[in-house]
Amino acid sequence: MLRGSFKSGPHSEPEFKALVVIELAKNAKPEAREWLVSKISAHKRDGGAQLLIKPEVISEENEYIYVVGSSTKRLLLGAEAAGFVKESLDGTMRPFLYTNRMDFKNFDNEGEDFLTMGECQYIIKHELDNLRAQDETSIPGYSQAKLYPGKSIVRRMQTSGILLQIFPLHDREKLKLLAKNWYGRPTISQQPIDEIRHYFGDTIGLYFAFLEYFTWALLPMASVGLLYYAFTWENYDNYVIFAMFNLIWATVLLEVWKRYSSTLAYRWGSLLMKRQFEEPRPGFHGVLGTNPVTGKREPTYSSLKRSLRTYLISVPFVCLSLYMALHVMMIYFDMEAWALNYNREHQTFSSTVLTYVPSTIYAIVIESMNRIYRYAAEFLTSYENHRLESTYQNHLVLKVLVFYSVNCFSSLFYIAFVMYDLALLKQSLVCLLLVSQFFNQIFETFLPYWMQKRTNRQLAEKAKSLNSASKYTLLEQIYLEKDMYTYLGTFDDYLELFLLYGYVSLFSCVFPAAAILVVLNNVSEVYTDALKICRVFKRPFSDPSSSIGVWMLAFETMGIIAVVTNCALLGMSPQVQAMLQDWHLEPFLTVVVLEHALLALKCILAFVIPDQPYDIRIKLARLEFESLEALKEKQQVKLSYESLGESPSEKDNLFIDEN
Repeated sequence: MLRGSFKSGPHSEPEFKALVVIELAKNAKPEAREWLVSKISAHKRDGGAQLLIKPEVISEENEYIYVVGSSTKRLLLGAEAAGFVKESLDGTMRPFLYTNRMDFKNFDNEGEDFLTMGECQYIIKHELDNLRAQDETSIPGYSQAKLYPGKSIVRRMQTSGILLQIFPLHDREKLKLLAKNWYGRPTISQQPIDEIRHYFGDTIGLYFAFLEYFTWALLPMASVGLLYYAFTWENYDNYVIFAMFNLIWATVLLEVWKRYSSTLAYRWGSLLMKRQFEEPRPGFHGVLGTNPVTGKREPTYSSLKRSLRTYLISVPFVCLSLYMALHVMMIYFDMEAWALNYNREHQTFSSTVLTYVPSTIYAIVIESMNRIYRYAAEFLTSYENHRLESTYQNHLVLKVLVFYSVNCFSSLFYIAFVMYDLALLKQSLVCLLLVSQFFNQIFETFLPYWMQKRTNRQLAEKAKSLNSASKYTLLEQIYLEKDMYTYLGTFDDYLELFLLYGYVSLFSCVFPAAAILVVLNNVSEVYTDALKICRVFKRPFSDPSSSIGVWMLAFETMGIIAVVTNCALLGMSPQVQAMLQDWHLEPFLTVVVLEHALLALKCILAFVIPDQPYDIRIKLARLEFESLEALKEKQQVKLSYESLGESPSEKDNLFIDEN
């Protein structure tokens, strides 16, 4: 773990591990700086974070940089308060308790290396985010920066331009080793998922685990696609077999992932981690009130006002955006019809090439509209002023998925089920896949590579400007990392996988090579994403997570749509229609019955296949049983003393507290 070189003196701060960096504006007023430092170092009972903080001079310029750390005991108590789960000496995963700290595996001496660096940084970030104003009416020195009891101090200083950024420091040695084992190897092999999670946290670990799982799950689809082309099954009637394979694949894929992810989450401790009562998100604002559940003084905001903003502003905007997407789609079909007519009249090479131009232009327009809409969705979701971060994320994901799904898939549905043109459907799917992957490779490969080269040049120049006689390697690290790009999370990465999953599961039966293209894309995605997060961006804060969250619901919804779509494509096949007529069956009714039967089978499989393996369910049940027994024993001790009219001894009080 990275350690600062700060020694304790007669009137100085104690030695501590440098974990988080705070950068203030160059014109930050002294009273505001001193007030923030006092808030961070003050005791918890006085409304502070009870952390260790020290100013650090980087250059002769007036750059106000502070490094934040904590005592080992404070971090361990923070781990208990956050509900961290660790492996005990008997091999089971249990919630960490400071009083029982010696019962946990790898707890040596004072427990300095018991928590990972990412976990320590998460605890510090959580404490900083929950610094709330008490009696202050404004930030000292900034009368216009109003405060009220319960207002997030860090958030207010950020919006006022006083606090520029807060970021965790890298562990350069561990990062170098991780990079070597991750994207530094030329061979294609499994990722070091546990090492990734250990360094970057559960959320990022689960993303790369899902990316790897999705890639491996696509291999059967890609293999069938290769066989499809190897035997030149170019007749569209032959897509029936591939459509049936699609149905099975889309059903089994997510059920197996649930079991795999629960195994990972249990091993990492996040599956057992009890979600503490969510504090208001830093961006939430409102009038001061009292939380009816916790009794704490915090900002409150009328649910009626939020509903009015949602239904009178956000919903109409989303509907208008969907209308624009459909309008652009109809323009594309007009262009497509003109190109086809032109080709029929001239029958030249250039006219044949021209038939692919409308699909290519439309694919480019789709990518552009997606990116513009994304910014608008973020603005609207922030404007709705949601209290909890989880609620904010759910509303943002819903807005984005609705638009992206309509924008990316509506033309394919129109071609398939309105125009009944499978040849055009294949052409459009190819164009959408190739153009989207072209853009993704630019943003995911070439842009990160260019950013890395540019960042390396800038950092090398800054390193030369440092005083060569400086003995603080930590000082150099802060100077090099503070101007790196900020990692914005896994939202865009999951969104890309969602769209690719939609293309493969919905319509790949008319273009079996789609799975092959997605596999190639995902393989490059592993290395480019790893390169970005290790070399281009600042280290993100670790965040506990037991699943991929709302994205699981999005993928499951797409899986249901895939069943309906593939059944409809089966019903459109002349081969299937002829077969059903020979059997004296009504094609439409037969397809509807088949679709309902498959959806029922999908629900039955989801119910029959447990989301958690048997051994993990047993371990969870045993832990719950032991917790109930400990609670009963605690109550019995209290009742026995109350019946005797005595108070518990110090030893018994210790037992009660520990249990």
